[in-house]
Amino acid sequence: MDTLTGTESCTHLVSYFRATIDTLHPYVPGRQPAPGTRVIKLNTNENPYSPSPLALDVLRQFDADRLRRYPHPLGDELRNAVSEVLGVDPTWVLPGNGSDDLLTMLVRAVAGPGRPVVYPTPTYVLYHTLAEIQGAPVMAVPFDDSFTLPVDQLLAAQGALTFVANPNSPSGTAAPTEQLSALATALDGLLVIDEAYVAFADDDALTLARRHSNVVILRTLSKSHALAGLRLGFAIAPPTVIEGLAKVKDSYNVGAIAARVGAVALRDVAHTRDMVAQIKASRTSLASALENRGCKVWPSQANFLLIRPPGGDAERVYRELETRGILVRFFGEAPFSDTLRITVGTDEQQTLLLEALDTILDGGTSATG
Repeated sequence: MDTLTGTESCTHLVSYFRATIDTLHPYVPGRQPAPGTRVIKLNTNENPYSPSPLALDVLRQFDADRLRRYPHPLGDELRNAVSEVLGVDPTWVLPGNGSDDLLTMLVRAVAGPGRPVVYPTPTYVLYHTLAEIQGAPVMAVPFDDSFTLPVDQLLAAQGALTFVANPNSPSGTAAPTEQLSALATALDGLLVIDEAYVAFADDDALTLARRHSNVVILRTLSKSHALAGLRLGFAIAPPTVIEGLAKVKDSYNVGAIAARVGAVALRDVAHTRDMVAQIKASRTSLASALENRGCKVWPSQANFLLIRPPGGDAERVYRELETRGILVRFFGEAPFSDTLRITVGTDEQQTLLLEALDTILDGGTSATG
């Protein structure tokens, strides 16, 4: 009997995909070590602390009968929790399987040939990938070295869909709400403000969704609520926008477990506040310690820091940290070929990181900040 193996090849290679897919460069997530691997993982901006104990109790006691049935198609349990915590009507909320799911819905519903996707760059590269999949033209407007939002250039591009990650990744910088409001006022298309890291910032843009009919706010529970493995996010926008996005989403895109656990985690406001406060304090001390070691550190309002090691030899530092079991993010492409992005970890993790850097960076101080 004939068998198929992964090493076999066809004599005539035929593609069954659109030309766009054949040439597509897919989004490459940060390295995820195998479960049980002993590393200090500071490369994918995960929260280093435990999720809400109340949410974990719900997970342990989850009613197995609910797994037999389909979940609510609009994730009403989570919608109601968002409504309660953020003070918006549930009809303004659409949950997703992570905020990436909502990004996919937005590009699917709005962008396409002749309908451009616009964003400042460098930023979250998934915006570009999703636009390519949809066959939409891309207008990437460069930031300057201070990552000031290029409002005029974004307006000139007049996208059907304009993305602004705020705070931005991988820089950690944030644009003032006034600049975002000016952008929303002058744009004809949708302005999507991706607030994946907003819990760690000084301000948010939620009021803009109420004041502008073309603003969509995206949030995720991955960073602020330590639930990256749950895959849960939500959009906030006027009901007409939510209704349009709901037309293109998967039928049951948020599972019953995710909706239930996420709702309880959202309502545990005190636990989230304490976690966020600890991360912000650790961010400040880590930034100071890295600057003392000669690193350039961009001002961050996220749960990570973008740094340039002394001499800009980021790849060497990245490789040597990796040999010591410490993972940080090295992008390897301009304009970040001389930089590293480091997730804010626990104080113990950061002490070990700094001790390793003292060895790697010749002449580094021995203090741990």
